[in-house]
Amino acid sequence: MAQDRLEIAGAAHLALPVGVRLLHPEEQMVEAMLAGWATQQQSRLLAASTIEQRLGIVRRFVGFTGTYPWTWAAVDVEEWSAGLRSGTRPRSHATLRGYQNAVALFCDYLIDPRYGWAAECQTRFGTHPVQICHEWNTASHTSGYEGRAGNRPFTRAELQAFFDHADAQVARARSLGRKGWLAAYRDATLFKVTYAWGLRRREVAMLDVTDFGRNAAAPEFGAYGTLAVRYGKAVKGGPPRRRNVLTVMGWAAEVVAEWVEQVRGCYGPGNQPMLWPTERGGRVATDYVDQRFAAWRRQLGLPEELRPHCLRHAYVTHLVEDGFDPFFVQQQVGHTWGSTTALYTGVSSDYKNRTLRRALERAYGGDGGSRQ
Repeated sequence: MAQDRLEIAGAAHLALPVGVRLLHPEEQMVEAMLAGWATQQQSRLLAASTIEQRLGIVRRFVGFTGTYPWTWAAVDVEEWSAGLRSGTRPRSHATLRGYQNAVALFCDYLIDPRYGWAAECQTRFGTHPVQICHEWNTASHTSGYEGRAGNRPFTRAELQAFFDHADAQVARARSLGRKGWLAAYRDATLFKVTYAWGLRRREVAMLDVTDFGRNAAAPEFGAYGTLAVRYGKAVKGGPPRRRNVLTVMGWAAEVVAEWVEQVRGCYGPGNQPMLWPTERGGRVATDYVDQRFAAWRRQLGLPEELRPHCLRHAYVTHLVEDGFDPFFVQQQVGHTWGSTTALYTGVSSDYKNRTLRRALERAYGGDGGSRQ
């Protein structure tokens, strides 16, 4: 067992000085705990920014309680949480839950017998840490998705108007002999790809030409039957999640083929793989995506609530309306939970009525379900 402990990153006996009497045992024990926790998280390949954020939260909690982890009680979390939700700068539900989660994870680490902190505290202070965050004193998930409430799918009419406007910018710049036609063409294609493969801003900005590939099950899409998304939204602290998105819109494959094979070379990217090169040889930035989208939205007079992410919402909604299986849609957009995909979906009244009509006809026959 002792040999096993030597192999565990973050174990108490590795974080505490050996054969040295602590001059300030309480304070030095807390620092050793935090250092051990940082090591344990590093061994799990969590991002440095995540580790620093969690350590900062726990340090603030230590300061709030004025006590030490082996003396903490559930009431400390309750009083801390009440303070965070009040005052001149009350924290949001999601922020509060993030703070509480950091403390809960720290407590889980301390009470795990593999790391030996509880035994050390019992020996040195006559007591030991316990888990102080419980179901009844911490904030719960309000839903499977906590994004901006204003995000909604484009209607089909809005989407068509936006793409028509994007194409018009290309035609206008070309007719005037302006150099900007190439950037306008690139950006119009970028937004079409965002919608047609249900992508987030960073996902689309980080695409390379080689991310597209063939799908033997859909040869009609040629070299653009699948898309490897390499920079999917990460679970907090983890690396970007990858997924493969199958092409479902034939027109989109044609749009990408034209861009890659006929137009992109005008930027002279050489061996650089980025799908959306700039004049300076770099990648299009997510801030630029926001700016271009906002400019075209403003020119069209579309609602300000529409953002680039709304193209992803529209993708989910339109696939559901077009009869794709919800689980297939969930896999396409990389959602862990079907409930998250459901929150992305905002089907139209026409779709709802058509669905109702089909259900009534199945239930009552072709008379539309009229009953006396």
